Formats: sequence, structure tokens, C-alpha cells
Amino acid sequence: MKNYVSITNIDSLPNWVDEAIEIKKNPKKYKNLGEDKTIVLLFFNNSLRTRLSTQKAAQNLGMEVIVMNFGSEGWTLEFTDGTVMDQGKSEHVKEAAQVVSQYCDVIGIRAFANLQDKEEDEAELVINGFIKHATVPILNMESSVGHPLQALADAITLAENNTKPKPKVVLSWAPHPKALPHAVANSFIEMMHLQDADFVITHPKGYELNTNITKGATIEYDQEKALENADFVYVKNWSSYQNYGEVLNQDKNWTITLKKLGGAKFMHCLPVRRNVIVEDAVLDSNQSLVIEQANNRTFAAQIALKKILENQ
Repeated sequence: MKNYVSITNIDSLPNWVDEAIEIKKNPKKYKNLGEDKTIVLLFFNNSLRTRLSTQKAAQNLGMEVIVMNFGSEGWTLEFTDGTVMDQGKSEHVKEAAQVVSQYCDVIGIRAFANLQDKEEDEAELVINGFIKHATVPILNMESSVGHPLQALADAITLAENNTKPKPKVVLSWAPHPKALPHAVANSFIEMMHLQDADFVITHPKGYELNTNITKGATIEYDQEKALENADFVYVKNWSSYQNYGEVLNQDKNWTITLKKLGGAKFMHCLPVRRNVIVEDAVLDSNQSLVIEQANNRTFAAQIALKKILENQ
């Protein structure tokens, strides 16, 4: 595997999950693998878990880490070919990607959707620009349409907490005051397509996601019905896909409560808005897996980097 940019790059999700769980028992076991190797992490958007966990994963593998925040430290990049650069953008990705490649062995990139132009977001200009012009592997730390490191961490968390041959897993929309991208939900759905589970997506009408991604999944508009007998409830807000980037409603009836959760385990990628997405009683209960998920971000990044390094 050269790049890890989508959960679909994984050849065998069960094998990756099993290996990540083994690595978790001895995180420094493969420290020699990254010796004399450097990873550059480029952040076009803010981060907490992704930045720290990916740094930790790289260090566990013996790699040196360089971090750059493009929003405040780098030149504004142009990604379109043939553009006359007589406006605000100072450097083209053609040069930037090749230059950065000379300083490292792997490039990690985090660049969110702008939620203004669907076609532009789905073209993944930033990450695809680096894939095209860089001469080293690319690690996706969340792009416009996907968050494969989060989805892999979620798969690890499910495996560690599941007690049934075929659990019921529900992805539920919840209200949020801001328009949020679809990346986490998209990658979670793609990951669930690789699982043997009873998988249900629930959201208000108007919040349907890209049908190319949700194809084959059960969609239920009645949240209460969807949550019946659930074993895991993954909660995430996303803006409208059809009316791209719009917040159609903030229906507080979709907030997850302990009563709605029943006996299920609660999952969320964090950061989470307390008493908007989910009530305090859920997050503070022993049914919440959010801290475990955050911890597993390290081992998701570590298994992905291990596969990349082994292929070099």
C-alpha cells in the first residue's frame, strides 16, 4: 500500500484491526521500522486528536515528525492547473508537493470541505494535488469527503467491545449549530460496509448522504425505531448533502439521551457539543466509548503508517 487516503485502501479490515490491537499491547515493537524516517504533517484545518495521535503513532514507529499549519504558517496554495496566479495565491501545489517530498518520507494532510461547492469538495483538490505531485506516500488525516483514520479507530473500538456475532450498529444524525462536513459519516459508512453487522442510518428527511456511499445500507427516518435493540450507537452531525452545506433544522428531539440509548454503547469521534449532540448523562456513563475511540486513533494511525513504511 503506497497511500492511505480511504478506508477502501485496506486489503483486509479484520486483519488490520487484529494487528492494531496487537500493536496496542506493545506500541514500540516496530520502532526500528521508522528509524531515520521523517513524516511531515500538513494541517490546513484545526486538529486535536488527529494531530497528537498521528504524532504519537509516528514516534512509536521511530519516526521524526515535522508539523506545519498552513493556515498561519504556509504560503496560500493554488491547486488548479493552468491558472494565471495574479491574485492572492502565492505557490502552486506542483512545486509545494515536490519540495515537501524532499524533506520527508511520508506526508500527512488534513484539509476539510469548504461546504460551498460540492463539485470542488468532491474533487479533493488538496489531497489529490499532493498525491499527483508528491514523490512520497500520502496519509489522509481527514479530507473533504473522508476520515479514514477515524473510521479505522472506530473499527478497532467496535472489535474490542463487541460480544455478538452480528451486532446492531446505528449511525444517528444529531443537531449542531454549525454546518459540518460529511467526512466522518462517509468513512464510518464505508467501514460498516466491510463489517458483518445489522447497520442502520437514521436522520431527518433532507439529511440524506451521498447515495453512492450509503447504497446497501438501511435508512430509517424514525430515530426511535432505528435505535431499537441497538448494540452500538454512533452519533454525528452533518449538513445537508442535497442542499449542499445547509443546516436545514436543529431539531433537539434528535439529541441522544440515556433513555434513547437503552443498553447500547455510545460512540462519537469528538469534539462533541454536550447537551446538543448528546446529554451529559450519556457521555459521563460507562456506556460511553468516546475516550477509548480517541485512544485508538493512535493505533489506527500506527497500523496505517506501518503498512506504508513496509511498502517503501
